[in-house]
Amino acid sequence: MGVAAKIAPSMLSSDFANLASEAKRMLSLGADWLHMDIMVWLLFSYPVMLAIEFASSYFSVWNCVSFILIISILRHFVPNLTIGAPVIESLRKHTTAYLDCHLMVTNPLDYVDPMGKAGASGFTFHVEVSKENWQELVQKIKAKGMRPGVALKPGTPIEEVYPLVEGEYPVEMVLVMTVEPGFGGQKFMPETMEKVRVLRKKYPSLDIEVDGGLGPSTIDVAASAGANCIVAGSSVFGASEPGQVISLLRKSVQGAQQNN
Repeated sequence: MGVAAKIAPSMLSSDFANLASEAKRMLSLGADWLHMDIMVWLLFSYPVMLAIEFASSYFSVWNCVSFILIISILRHFVPNLTIGAPVIESLRKHTTAYLDCHLMVTNPLDYVDPMGKAGASGFTFHVEVSKENWQELVQKIKAKGMRPGVALKPGTPIEEVYPLVEGEYPVEMVLVMTVEPGFGGQKFMPETMEKVRVLRKKYPSLDIEVDGGLGPSTIDVAASAGANCIVAGSSVFGASEPGQVISLLRKSVQGAQQNN
């Protein structure tokens, strides 16, 4: 199929008080990436946000770690990004890892320059908010040296991403959310797998990522549908033997690829 299996434990489900050891543990157990959700709740007070920004400058524990960094922004009242580029910039000082940033913002164009300057490797935006300017957006993302990707929520028709994959300046990854974005531990939505099947049939060499509710009981349907990048949180961190779960996820993807 031409796409590698990548297993990414979601650090949203890890022990936040021991992120360094948790990251090291996941990699030692066979993880390819670490999936990091950073959510900004605007109910935080300004002093709290300053403290978070200060702490982010000391995240050297991720030195030389390959991981996906997801920037999930819950923004309803203000246009500025409280945590985003500063975190990317801090991490970039300590790692050469590929940083795949997923922005849940209503105006992704505003964040291309800051993310590019901060050192983001990938810039994944939502199709729901970019129907009118995606061509300009993709061009700017590439001009800043980042890899463009597009994400879609469970209720968004898959046809909406076709123009972005087939355009003159195409995206290079599609993220199919298999739960409603924003919270960990949600139940996997099997109806979203039809989107993955359609994408894989239509684009055999495309990176297709699935995120939400993935684990031993759901991986086979996702893998057989054609997903090659698997994000898993509670099913890994909540397991008595997380290494066995990571191995199972990988074997399922590789087995499905061999059978197709």
